[in-house]
Amino acid sequence: MTTPVNARRWTNWGRNQESIADVLTPGSVDEVVAHVKQAGESGRRIKVVGSGHSFTPIAVADDQRMFVHRLNRLVAVDGHLVTVQAGMPLSVLNALLTEHGLALPNLGDIDAQTVAGAISTGTHGTGMAHSTLASCVEAVTMVTAAGEVERFTSGAPEFPAVRLGLGALGIIVDVTLRCVPAFTLLADERPMPLTDVLAGIDEWMPEFDHVEFFWYPYTDRAQLKRNKRVSENDRPLSGFRAWLDDDFLSNTVWQGVCALGRRFPGTVPALSAVSARALSARSYTGRSDQVFCSLRKVKFTEMEYEVPRAALPEALDAIRRILDRLPFKVQFPVEVRFTGPDDVWLSHGYGRESAYIAVHQYIGSPYEPYFRAVEEVCAALGGRPHWGKLHYRDAASLRAAYPRFDDFLAVRDRLDPKRVFANDYLKRVLGG
Repeated sequence: MTTPVNARRWTNWGRNQESIADVLTPGSVDEVVAHVKQAGESGRRIKVVGSGHSFTPIAVADDQRMFVHRLNRLVAVDGHLVTVQAGMPLSVLNALLTEHGLALPNLGDIDAQTVAGAISTGTHGTGMAHSTLASCVEAVTMVTAAGEVERFTSGAPEFPAVRLGLGALGIIVDVTLRCVPAFTLLADERPMPLTDVLAGIDEWMPEFDHVEFFWYPYTDRAQLKRNKRVSENDRPLSGFRAWLDDDFLSNTVWQGVCALGRRFPGTVPALSAVSARALSARSYTGRSDQVFCSLRKVKFTEMEYEVPRAALPEALDAIRRILDRLPFKVQFPVEVRFTGPDDVWLSHGYGRESAYIAVHQYIGSPYEPYFRAVEEVCAALGGRPHWGKLHYRDAASLRAAYPRFDDFLAVRDRLDPKRVFANDYLKRVLGG
């Protein structure tokens, strides 16, 4: 058994959440079981932490904090089904899948999350044929509050809940993912007026596998990104061009731009206009995960809302008006992505085509009035907040947004009746 070390401080990636709690670092499923049984017998709580990439307090522990980074091994490869332990980072998983000629069908733009953390918070990419990463889950092995190891597969009544469980149902120890043969993406990225982007979305959706864009505040400029599958990797991005665009301009220079804008807010609209034109058009091919995922060195705070796809223009119009009346300036672009429907109970895209609107602020800059105003707009449109991104909703308002909300709570009552895995965030979004 590992020995808890009392009163260890933890801070998330965005530095907007922290807590002090005892630390558990199990190296086996048996150790996870022992810790859970001990917690249940003594009336204590356990909160699992992955890589800390959630901006909400979903991973904030007020008693015991469990890291599962030692549970990071490959369990099995069976055709297109790959089982890995819960603490494996997506970056490691992507490399492992490549070795086996496989890939995840879709990814978000960051690969630092653990597998369990990514599925449990609703991590997603973009593409109308895809939904959250949880929709790729074929089986989950979990230690429940009773200290029992249960495996949930398709057909189990709890399966639609445990695929995206917010850490509220138990401690995931391994996940089986449905993968696809490795594939190459052709990426087309170009600056464009926002009005042209919105006019072309419906045309590009069937033509490209993945479409997203970034709108620069205080301008009518956007950066459009479209990816499609191709048979050959015949246009790889050169090392210098990749460094220039994806590291130097997108991180080093962007860090300086954000720091300048935070110190001198009046410069932000001009800086936004310059930034909107700094990245030139480019087209290249690459391994799917390397095209999906980007290097993110500049720290920020983020909120992301899913809205019905048809509501996107109305939401963006409202956000433009919000920007004009804020008492501070917004430095980061507004990111917009699209997904298709799924049947995962607490998936943001449950049952409908979705547009995701992500708003950010540079670390240390004010954000709450901005985020609350955007949330008010999106909630009125039937929107659902991303579980790992900041929001201000509670169980009463979320019940109306998720048709299977009470079904999820019933599974929670069965698997964790004493709330061994609860924290303040879960009390707020799921109720006591």
